[in-house]
Amino acid sequence: MFRTIEKSNPAFESNHLSFITVKTKNLKGRGDICIFVPPVEGLKDIPLVILLHGVYGSAWAWSQKAGVHLTAWDMIQKKELEPMAIAMPSDGLWGDGSGYLPHNSFDFEKWIVEDVPRVVVESVGAISEKSDLYISGLSMGGFGALRLGIKYSDKFKAVSAHSSITELEQMSLFVEESLNEYEQINKQEESVLEMALDRKEHLPPLRFDCGTEDLLIEHNRFLHQQLNKAQIAHEYEEFEGGHEWDYWQKHIKDSLRFFNKFIN
Repeated sequence: MFRTIEKSNPAFESNHLSFITVKTKNLKGRGDICIFVPPVEGLKDIPLVILLHGVYGSAWAWSQKAGVHLTAWDMIQKKELEPMAIAMPSDGLWGDGSGYLPHNSFDFEKWIVEDVPRVVVESVGAISEKSDLYISGLSMGGFGALRLGIKYSDKFKAVSAHSSITELEQMSLFVEESLNEYEQINKQEESVLEMALDRKEHLPPLRFDCGTEDLLIEHNRFLHQQLNKAQIAHEYEEFEGGHEWDYWQKHIKDSLRFFNKFIN
């Protein structure tokens, strides 16, 4: 499926992180993935969490700014989590952030939904086609997680997001590129709420949270209120904090615990 897959050498990896660069037609070039696999013997068909970064970042962000791999391994050792792998892909590295949307002749959506799981299955023995998929992210990555988790509910067993952009227009708070660059054929897909309303009979379990000092707090509250109004089941929480890594480092635990509830 891929012309080239370049993997890191285990001899030089640390903290159970590995790295993959893969060439894909969806990006018209290469994309990066950082992968955490817990060092437990005999793992087979374990769940895979796809974890999306926000604007300005890349595949390294969640591990090198929040230590999510250390958090997950600690929780697994304490029996708070079943063993699960985490794949942290780049967003495609377009502009300040791709939005995980198809635009400008690149398909950043299919990169996440199709390429990332496929290359992980090809590269990691503990992951297979039988592995359950979960998706989470922060800010732009929260938008990507909610949007893609809802759209591809047949693929993702549950969705969780942090400090999320809830509509494409909120990208203008962070990026210098014009929103016209992200233009969609289907405008409905630019809104998490509209997608949820359209697919309300076929939604995966949803949760999201936001810091009370976050610049996106009112957008998250509105999404929560409208989902309640539409009687769409979901979990929503608010915690102290802003749009910052201290918040995400702490509350990624909530996503991992949420996913853990659905592991058979």
